[in-house]
Amino acid sequence: MRKRAAVLCGAAAVVAGTITAAPADASPTHPARTAPATRIAWKACGTADSPTLQCASLKVPLDHARPYGEKITIALSRVPHTAKKYQGPLLVNPGGPGGSGLALAGFVASSLPKAVAAQYDVIGFDPRGVGKSTPALNCAPGHFKPVRPDSLPATAAVERANLRRAEGFAAACGKKYARLLPYIDTLSAVRDMDAVRDALGAPKLNYFGYSYGTYLGAVYAKLYPQRVRRLVLDSIVDPTGVWYEDNLAQDHAFNDRHRALMAWIAKHDATYKLGTDPARIEAKWYGMRAALAKRAAGGKVGAAELEDTFLPGGYYNGYWPRLAAAFAAYVNGKDTGPLVKAYETLAAVDASGDNGYSVYTAVQCRDADWPRYWSRWRADNWAAYRKSPFMTWNNAWYNAPCAFWPTRSLGPVNIMNGKLPPVLLFQATDDAATPYEGGATVHALLRGSSLVVERGGGNHGITLSGNACLDKHLAAYLTDGTVPRGVGGVDAVCAAQPDPTPLAAKAASGTARGSTLHGLLGFRG
Repeated sequence: MRKRAAVLCGAAAVVAGTITAAPADASPTHPARTAPATRIAWKACGTADSPTLQCASLKVPLDHARPYGEKITIALSRVPHTAKKYQGPLLVNPGGPGGSGLALAGFVASSLPKAVAAQYDVIGFDPRGVGKSTPALNCAPGHFKPVRPDSLPATAAVERANLRRAEGFAAACGKKYARLLPYIDTLSAVRDMDAVRDALGAPKLNYFGYSYGTYLGAVYAKLYPQRVRRLVLDSIVDPTGVWYEDNLAQDHAFNDRHRALMAWIAKHDATYKLGTDPARIEAKWYGMRAALAKRAAGGKVGAAELEDTFLPGGYYNGYWPRLAAAFAAYVNGKDTGPLVKAYETLAAVDASGDNGYSVYTAVQCRDADWPRYWSRWRADNWAAYRKSPFMTWNNAWYNAPCAFWPTRSLGPVNIMNGKLPPVLLFQATDDAATPYEGGATVHALLRGSSLVVERGGGNHGITLSGNACLDKHLAAYLTDGTVPRGVGGVDAVCAAQPDPTPLAAKAASGTARGSTLHGLLGFRG
């Protein structure tokens, strides 16, 4: 999904009747026909952070049912293995949908223990339509240019303004990319992944995905279970709610994380001077929102942009000191500068963000069944708002183009699977973007999987961001396939990392690895 922008996506009992059946073309016993493999030509493209990084591209069919038809290009990156023991390619994905994975390869290779990373070719990729893959989508450049209408449709006029934006975006995509949109979806991306595996000459694939990348990996495993060697899923999408119900579940979880931020600010009243009562601090935040709805800070940060700015705090608490400082400066000193800077740093959408959002909508709207009557959206989101006001309507408008999308739905994939080697799952109990129930559900659906829980953790994307306990399990699995085995619904538990402390204005937020990872994962996916 859009980078640097304002997302979507105990053990849960899984009832067979609640799991949507896979579409006919998702059957693993009837994979799409494939053209003969072509080998990948790698070229050096190293950076200061990843000096051994290599880049390449691979042509794949636009329509995998027509392998000799029109081709598109998938951009790839690689940090090659250096050890004598070689365990094959490790394909990595940051989520989204719409997230670029090229830089993630270097991050994963440098963050894993050296002896582990050396045994893999760590492969990043831009999924079809994303970034350096061609063609890349950009349906409506500047769609998030400030100042947008207030996300809260308190009047019919505001609701109409937001509906016009959503319908206009969908129409622009349909007009500009009518030929491509039927093939921008998770199933097509999964078949691209298998084309990459084939071109690498690997009989099996190792895969490591965050966020939406967990659904991508689970669908790959459903279509090609015999080609899965190792599978790591971190911060797990609930596949039984793809995607409308998942977004409603997010609304409540993000509201909880926003209140956790308010409680953290109250704890540090000596720094922020906003009070010691979280409820009163939250009231001040909504007062700030109401004021910005009338007069945008710096001509950029209205009510909708304020929500975009604070949403990243729901993904990663390393942003809390910066957000708290901006909040305090506005409330206590009427200083809009820190708030505008926070918006520009965390939420403003550039061309890559426009591309990410275009792919996000194209995939989500094509993947699943969305209500086509706005009366359903209105009723469901007002009901959610009454309990969880922080992001409900912002999230609704972010996904609203799906109510008007020009392509038909494929329907979600039933990822239930009993044909896989041991699979390793990671989930934080208080994750907002992919609430805990998703991890518990996938644990039940993937027979023989192991679930590692970060108890009390609220960040999204929890491995390779500073938690040594989690990373120990990850390293053991990638070394020799070892997974923890517990009793009941959870196989291992790790304590969450402590919340950040208030920092000087110019200090970096969070751990170095945590900040880097969350910059790569982006927001809303």
